[in-house]
Order: sequence, then structure tokens, then C-alpha cells
Amino acid sequence: MTDWYMIVGLGNPGREYENTRHNIGWIALDELAKRYNLHYDESRDKAILAKGTIQDKRVVLVKPQTFMNLSGESIGAALRYFRIPVAGMLVGYDEIDFETGKVRLKFDGGHAGHNGIRNIITHVGSEFWRLRFGVGHPGDRHQVKGHVLKRATGDEEQLILASIERGVDALPTLLRDGPQRAQQELHTENDSGN
Repeated sequence: MTDWYMIVGLGNPGREYENTRHNIGWIALDELAKRYNLHYDESRDKAILAKGTIQDKRVVLVKPQTFMNLSGESIGAALRYFRIPVAGMLVGYDEIDFETGKVRLKFDGGHAGHNGIRNIITHVGSEFWRLRFGVGHPGDRHQVKGHVLKRATGDEEQLILASIERGVDALPTLLRDGPQRAQQELHTENDSGN
């Protein structure tokens, strides 16, 4: 095991991207920081960091301040600085291939067309945990960029916020009891419609 665990939220800097579907990773990370009274009070290698303890585990929360498709630069630097193995990292991000409100935890895999994940894999490899938040697909691949760069509205936004709550709820279980237990808890909730 590792002395530190790293939890990353993906997003784009700039006010025009705040609260968009593509910034769901940042929104989830902010919710986690709020719950555990962690503060982004350090900046290094094009990222802002918050350090603290969750379930007696030392964690560093990382919000890359590059644009999404360059996320791997600051993430790789943070992993090296804290001497965290890639498998000790979890990345939260938007997933267009999931219906809005669905959330899944998985280890390893490809990028499925997500440019932030593609860049992370280029820099550090693929063997990390992913917390994927469904934001739905617009139905036409040419509309994907516009879809993820807009804010969800109405019922859809409520589904996304509920999925963030469930995802953040699962993180202490992941740290305390391990990934299988966290997956069981999270995926059972999703499948039961809660």
C-alpha cells in the first residue's frame, strides 16, 4: 500500500466552464473537500492541491489547472512528488456513454474517447481507478463537445448532483474497506435506482 492516496477531479479552468458537465470531476472533488474540511492551499505543477485525512488515510486532492486535454502533465508531476503509485490514484470525470445520473467505479481500461483520460494514460499509464459520472449522450457525435461544455438543466442537473453525492459517499468505503466493497455499495445503489 501507499502512504498517500491521490484523488483527482477533471475539469477546465475559466468561468465559462464552471458547473458544466465536463467539470463534474471538479464539482465532485469540491464536495469531497467540503465534507472533510480540506482546503486548496497549495499550488504546484499547474494544479491546486488540498491535503488531509479521510478514513485515517492521507489524501491529496488534485485539480489540474491546465485544460482537460493536458491533465496528465500536472497529474504525473503530483504522483512523482508525493511518490504515489499510479494504482493509488482515483480520477473523477464525466462519462457520455452513461445515462445521466449513473456513476461507476472501475480500475484500468482505455480512454473511450475522453481527451483528459487519454492524456493521463499517455503520461502515467492506465492502471488507476476511475469514478465515472454519467452525463448522457446528445445522440449525435458532432454535438458531444457542445453537450459536455454546457450546464445541465432541471431534472438532469438534479440527477447529476445526486450521482456526485453517491460517488463521494463511496470514497471513504474505498479507502477504508477497499475497492470491491466500494463498487458493491455504489453499483447496488445505482442499479436499485437510488
